[in-house]
Amino acid sequence: MKSLGGVKAENGVNPKALEPAKAEEKVEEKIDFSNVKIEPLFEEDVDFETFSKSDFRAVKVLECEAVPKSKKLLKFVLDDGTGEKRVILSGIHEYYEPEELVGKTCIAIVNLPPRKMMGIDSCGMLISAVHEEDGHEGLNLLMVDNRIPAGAKLY
Repeated sequence: MKSLGGVKAENGVNPKALEPAKAEEKVEEKIDFSNVKIEPLFEEDVDFETFSKSDFRAVKVLECEAVPKSKKLLKFVLDDGTGEKRVILSGIHEYYEPEELVGKTCIAIVNLPPRKMMGIDSCGMLISAVHEEDGHEGLNLLMVDNRIPAGAKLY
């Protein structure tokens, strides 16, 4: 059995990055979820074969801009690990400004057929969490640790 340090070195992981944060560095804000409503779970099951056809990948945001003449759409240019740039449009401008998303690592489903929106082909879908709070919709784009490489498959 290898020591944890040996595994880190072999995988090119910086050992300092995995050390626990010092108490003064780690301050978590308490969030009150008492006024939050979420959609009910689907009652219909999806068989495993259908689910396994969905290709979820980590994607890096290379560029992000508002789509002209649209109040909702943001155009993302993404690194999906293939060497080709992928464009996905997402109606999340109400929740995010484009410049704050550049450089982030998000999750996308990448094997949806292209869908034309505002004359632009959107080749996939970014994954977000939605909820209702005090009668208003809330949305959080799913973002993960930037150490996850573009193209990493989710299972």
